Amino acid sequence: MTDPSASSDVHADRGHRRGSPARTSAASEGQDPARWRALSVCLVAGFMTLMDVSIVNVALPSISSGLQASTSDLQWILSGYALTFGLVLVPSGRLGDARGRRTMFVVGVAVFTLSSLAAGLAPTALALVVARLVQGIGGGLLNPQINGLIQELFRGAERGKAFGLLGATIGVSTAIGPLLGGAIIKLLGTDTGWRWIFFVNLPVGIACILLTFRFVHPRPSGERHREDLDPLGVALLGLAVFAVLLPLVQERQWPGAGKWWLLLAGAVLLVLFIWWERHHADHGGAPLIDLRLFRMESYTAGNVIGLLYFSGFTSIFFILTLYLQLGLGYTALMAGLAVTPFALGSAVAAGVGGRLVTQYGRPLVALGLLVVIVGLILTDLVITLRGHDPSWWIEPPLLLAGLGSGLVISPNVTLTVSEVPVSQAGTAGGVLQTGQRIGTAAGIALIGSVFFARLASGHGDFAAATGLAVRVTVILVVVALVAALVDVFASRRHAAR
Repeated sequence: MTDPSASSDVHADRGHRRGSPARTSAASEGQDPARWRALSVCLVAGFMTLMDVSIVNVALPSISSGLQASTSDLQWILSGYALTFGLVLVPSGRLGDARGRRTMFVVGVAVFTLSSLAAGLAPTALALVVARLVQGIGGGLLNPQINGLIQELFRGAERGKAFGLLGATIGVSTAIGPLLGGAIIKLLGTDTGWRWIFFVNLPVGIACILLTFRFVHPRPSGERHREDLDPLGVALLGLAVFAVLLPLVQERQWPGAGKWWLLLAGAVLLVLFIWWERHHADHGGAPLIDLRLFRMESYTAGNVIGLLYFSGFTSIFFILTLYLQLGLGYTALMAGLAVTPFALGSAVAAGVGGRLVTQYGRPLVALGLLVVIVGLILTDLVITLRGHDPSWWIEPPLLLAGLGSGLVISPNVTLTVSEVPVSQAGTAGGVLQTGQRIGTAAGIALIGSVFFARLASGHGDFAAATGLAVRVTVILVVVALVAALVDVFASRRHAAR
């Protein structure tokens, strides 16, 4: 249910409801004629930053030998990017809402592009770690602006299509990273190939900046907000996210149980943050996050589903890469090709889901989650029966899981932000993506622990360890399905009343 106090900010497509958004016309009166070109630029930049989450995985052996990087260095090259990416999402979304999304988008692309150059030229492992930390900041600066710009540029059914394309971008970028990284290293060699997985970002980033100035029009200055940016709220939320993410991304590097106290510290900081936001708003300030957003059941449900689904969805590629490369001896390119069906299925279904979500609402997300569960169960079955020689048998179930994933990600985003005022779209998108990043880190930590524990107790049986990890992933997706069904039934009760 939409917060009445925010009703003046909500666009004319208020027909979108939490369970089944009303179908609206795609009439383009008053809309930016360059909006689809602007969206293309945004999606290319988003693809570039999200792909960098997974493309580095296959390059780690080359980086280790080329820079004499330690295990700790390699962990930070991977997890440092995710850490800083997650830290800046909400503040950058707020800055975009208040001071202009195009400006923040260009700054984010520029930071990401320059740090990609620094990463490719890195002479030492420490230099590469620092470059990756800055890369994560660039990615976190620009991604919330994409959600905000979609809300700003599109209305009605067109908005569902735009989010469908965003969902396809998320799914494909995550899955195709290992394939592209493997192809680059295969083509250019292990000595210098890893550097080019960063250099390929340079022409893409430069082109995105130039095309942004051409196709993404700045918001009129009269529509920008000049309120305070809540520095104490930024600090409290940043510390809370850092305390939660750090032990998750460092789970394998920090032995012992002491690191989990940081999760408790993060929870305490989050409570302080919520208290401060309410206090700040009650005294006339502009909070970093308007907590009234969570009175919208569509927004709360979508955030919960996103966190739970990303905790299972992204860990699949982490586990399968280890299984195929370390367990079966696949090359980086072969391992990337093996998981490509998931990316293809996700791309196709995301576009379809974006068009259908305005008609079917949250039940479409529930259907997608169910399809993912069936695909993962079949994947587990293939690994169990043909674990030492899965051949092409693993590809059809991965394709099925990808088709389901495409019906989850973009429709869930569309429904989650359907009632969010456009003036808060960047902040709302930042909160949603922060939950997804935390879910990703938590899922990889949990499923990675299960995988390595089973591998150690099973005397190196990669098939058994992978099968167990997939089953844990299925459980996480089942919990996400339960959350979606709860929202579906609550929506129907609400409509009946």
